[in-house]
Amino acid sequence: MLTGSRVAQPLRQRRIRPRFWLLDFYGSAIGKKAVMAVTGIMLLGFVLAHMLGNLHMYQDAEHMNHYGEYLRTIGEPILPHTGALWILRAGLILAFVLHIHSAATLTLMNRQSRTVGYKGGRSYVAANYAARTMRWSGIIVGLYLVFHLMDLTWGTNGAATDSFTRGQPYENLVASFQREPVAVVYIIANLLLGIHIYHGAWSLFQSLGWANPRFNDWRRMFAIGFAAVIVIGNVSFPIAVMTGIVE
Repeated sequence: MLTGSRVAQPLRQRRIRPRFWLLDFYGSAIGKKAVMAVTGIMLLGFVLAHMLGNLHMYQDAEHMNHYGEYLRTIGEPILPHTGALWILRAGLILAFVLHIHSAATLTLMNRQSRTVGYKGGRSYVAANYAARTMRWSGIIVGLYLVFHLMDLTWGTNGAATDSFTRGQPYENLVASFQREPVAVVYIIANLLLGIHIYHGAWSLFQSLGWANPRFNDWRRMFAIGFAAVIVIGNVSFPIAVMTGIVE
């Protein structure tokens, strides 16, 4: 028997739990930026489609109400009535939640690493007002979105008008915007939405790795143009009602 010598002990191997690679990717700053960009594209697409759909208001009540009913019947008879609409809503809710979560956790990661805020595209918009107010514009627009749904989708007491009727989007929209405080808040919320869209449309290229400085002018034109189209289109609705163009 040997003395004064150590006998090597077998090392215990730790059991490593397998992790889904998507969770690992999302846990990184690059992953969060990518999720923000992809969900941002989805939300931008919805905002554009929603604005274009509301343009039916300038035709007449029949056309807009028919458009609303058409959305509720998409997918029939394969899907139940409003089935496709609820699938779309679920996807948008998921995109909205992921967009907010990735933005909040990315901000926290940056603070913990002693960096300043969200860096995706910040080199191009370092002193830009839209970039500095991105967080607050998103919060305010999110809060207004809840009221907007209570007013024109759910018909919640206290938010919607007394005349709210399901299946009549034209009458509901006009009645809502005839309340001047609601119309003014809607306009302000859309101006903030425009600021948020501008920064988002600009920075999503950076987040996805498409950031060649040669295309900065094109990126800026796209961001400004997209935001302007949304803001002008949306703001025109309450103005048309308040001025009597639509009634």
